[in-house]
Amino acid sequence: MSTISSSMSVGASWLESTARERLTGLLDPDSFNEFVGPWEREASPHLARFNLPASFDDGIVVGSASLNGQPIWIAAQEGRFMGGTFSEVAGAKLVGLLRVARAFAQQGKPRAVLLLLDSGGVRLQEANAGELAVSEVIRALLQARSTGLRVIALIGGTAGAFGGGGIVTACCSDIVVSEHARIGVTGPEVIEINKGVEEFDSKDRALVWRITGARTRVLTGGADRYVKDDMEAFRRVAIELLTHPASLDLELLKGEQRRLKNRLDDFRDCEDALDILRKRGWNHPERMFEIDDEQFLCELKKIGEESHVAR
Repeated sequence: MSTISSSMSVGASWLESTARERLTGLLDPDSFNEFVGPWEREASPHLARFNLPASFDDGIVVGSASLNGQPIWIAAQEGRFMGGTFSEVAGAKLVGLLRVARAFAQQGKPRAVLLLLDSGGVRLQEANAGELAVSEVIRALLQARSTGLRVIALIGGTAGAFGGGGIVTACCSDIVVSEHARIGVTGPEVIEINKGVEEFDSKDRALVWRITGARTRVLTGGADRYVKDDMEAFRRVAIELLTHPASLDLELLKGEQRRLKNRLDDFRDCEDALDILRKRGWNHPERMFEIDDEQFLCELKKIGEESHVAR
């Protein structure tokens, strides 16, 4: 197993950092032990036939570490390689990590998995293999949660969490986002290609962030925590969440369904994201993207985020 040393400032930008830099800034110094290291030739076997360059780790890093002295399992996707897409190799690495985490959780050992998600969805060049990878990840994640593991999604990279990445995010115990995070099932470009620019203009940045952006997701209950775009903020909230008990049982699922039904009922007559934000108590929703993080966090405290206690 290899290690990643801590040499970067915890105040560095999450958005501008690579997957390995995020691990460095988030975790305790020199605590990360990488599984399936780069020397084990984990590059995708499928990309060469498309004349596409491969990556030595296929765009995901997995391993064990400690956070504020607490042992954890962790995975970080590299959004700058193939859009952080789920592939056969990357999926297998993440499934393996979740299965190991589940096995050790049953013995009362590390009780949390951190997923640093940065993904545009399934890698199209791997088609069915990528789709199967996502389904296997979802199953392994829910099985891990059933043992009492807390699975925390941290999102703030360039690719966001779309497609399979969006579904995996929704299966986590907690969803932590920064301003640049976007979460959804179908990406803006895919909607535009299939339904036309009249339905969704993927080049309209304000529209994309109104629909899928972090601030909208938090205000509408699609994410649990909002943090500034720096390592220290992500680290601080992750440490806090490690102290929360976790479970996945029938009562929790019923509570989540009630919450989702209430959200649908509350926003059923809304025509767009701005209407939703008005219902959430935001008096000037058009200003949501103009204010800085400090002001936005103050507004969240005033109106109160939608509770995700049931998660």
